[in-house]
Amino acid sequence: MAGPVDLLDGSLLSGIVDFFDEGVAAGKGVLELTGNDVAAFRDDLIKDSRTYADVYQESIGRASE
Repeated sequence: MAGPVDLLDGSLLSGIVDFFDEGVAAGKGVLELTGNDVAAFRDDLIKDSRTYADVYQESIGRASE
């Protein structure tokens, strides 16, 4: 798994759902919310999130100490 660690366990997923719920309630379409570059939108959402790769790298660092 390479995605954000807190996608399911943290507030990231619920925040995304809330974002789209609010957009729908305001009558906006998906591309109005995300912009035309959906990949950039996604990257921006997770840019500061810890990933499973980060966790793995940290465990390797601890193991070599």
